[in-house]
Amino acid sequence: MTAHPAKKKTVLTAGFAQMPKGTPLFEAYTMIGCILIIDVEQQVIVDAGFTFLMEKTSEFLAELLRGMRVDQGFADIHQVVSEHFLAPGQGAVLQAIRAAVDRYHEQIKL
Repeated sequence: MTAHPAKKKTVLTAGFAQMPKGTPLFEAYTMIGCILIIDVEQQVIVDAGFTFLMEKTSEFLAELLRGMRVDQGFADIHQVVSEHFLAPGQGAVLQAIRAAVDRYHEQIKL
């Protein structure tokens, strides 16, 4: 079985961050995970997923990130998430996304 040609242009990267103590999310998960699927030719996020109790949160964040560029630094991603994700753990979410993007950049340079 051969892979679909479009799938060869994508990579999956992950990042993790500790949730802030004292939040309900910390009680359920001490860490948050962020998965990004990135189109390496276009340098854009094509999909994303997060480890949250409520799927709606992960869906909302994924929708925010789809189409965001990863080759122009983290500032645009940070701004969009900061403006639209107004929930406890925002900093951890941003840290997990940054870790995933950083991992992508480290591996793509190899």
